[in-house]
Amino acid sequence: MLYHLHEMQRAFLTPLAAFTDAGSQLFSNPYSPLAYTPLSRQLAASCELVHRLGKEYQKPAWLLPTTHIDGQDVAVTETVALARPFCRLLHFERDTRRNDPRVLLVAPLSGHHATLLRDTVRALLPNHDVYVTDWMDARMVPLAEGPFHLNDYVRYIQDFIRHLGADVHVISVCQPTVPVLAAIALMAAEGDPKQPRSMVMMGGPIDPRQSPTQVNRLATTKPYSWFESQLINTVPARYPGANRQVYPGFLQHMGFVAMNPDRHLKSHYDFYLDLLRGDDSDAEAHRRFYDEYNAVLDMPAEFYLDTIRMVFQEFQLPNGTWKIDDQLVRPAAIKQVALLTIEGELDDISGQGQTRAAISLCRGIPAAHKQHYTAPGCGHYGIFSGRRWREMICPKIAEFIRQA
Repeated sequence: MLYHLHEMQRAFLTPLAAFTDAGSQLFSNPYSPLAYTPLSRQLAASCELVHRLGKEYQKPAWLLPTTHIDGQDVAVTETVALARPFCRLLHFERDTRRNDPRVLLVAPLSGHHATLLRDTVRALLPNHDVYVTDWMDARMVPLAEGPFHLNDYVRYIQDFIRHLGADVHVISVCQPTVPVLAAIALMAAEGDPKQPRSMVMMGGPIDPRQSPTQVNRLATTKPYSWFESQLINTVPARYPGANRQVYPGFLQHMGFVAMNPDRHLKSHYDFYLDLLRGDDSDAEAHRRFYDEYNAVLDMPAEFYLDTIRMVFQEFQLPNGTWKIDDQLVRPAAIKQVALLTIEGELDDISGQGQTRAAISLCRGIPAAHKQHYTAPGCGHYGIFSGRRWREMICPKIAEFIRQA
């Protein structure tokens, strides 16, 4: 019912968003006579602010047509290397003959689209052959494709690793650190010859009992039944995934904003002031950020509820109780895959020690092949985007991969 009410609200706001978009153009376009009337700048700024608050945000494009290698711009082509109902494996193919390490970048399935890792991909491209998991919006997946559980996520990762071959290096960011570690642990236990050469775990809840954050406390203070009854909705009829049970993107977005409402309110007010002053660079930076931040996707209900119960409430991975198809997930079975864990000093999503826990869980890996790095001054998003990612963390990952 809540999803249908949201769709009604969206239907009401769409004409308003279109009207204010047109108003913004009328009062700001230099070819419009209204742009030279008194208060035109205030009216244009107000219209654009209302437009951006009311519009529906679509999945952003990757916008990575080139990369810079050896002092030259090299063309990059985005192709689909492998397609599954709930995920596409994208390949950012560079127009070069360099034999760089092959990297599988596993993006989170946690509300935002994989394009949230655009800066991650951009920094990796000059020195790596990059593949990325591009998770589908669950409302776009027909019900006939069946459910998607956390264990299915693990199997998807195994399929992608096997498709790319044994020389691949796996980088997981945030939520997928858990299923990626499980996928590789099962492959190791089976003696799979296509185990990756290395795995990099970044800011993920391997053991959420360590330095619990607001996110962790929510999962432990609410019963499983609360998440099931309050957050799960049915996809409306107008989408291909009609009648699928999902955790809707708009509810996730409300949760994101609720964590820092004052910061978002100030950001929008500053955007309005930038428009009044004609500060185009800061205004454009605001647009780029919120075009990405406000574009959210629906998560399959089974996957989300499994994650709440198995990862954040029962701690099955660190407790050694997680079974997939009756096979116990044992990180200690991993022996020949190098491991690097990365945490942000100021991470308020995955607290200190949660990712580093993989070091002790993977006791089968020789100490010489395990490393940990805490990025000083880094919050959660700073470990995979921004200046600190580009200047401190990405070079460290590149060095680790080449050593592996």
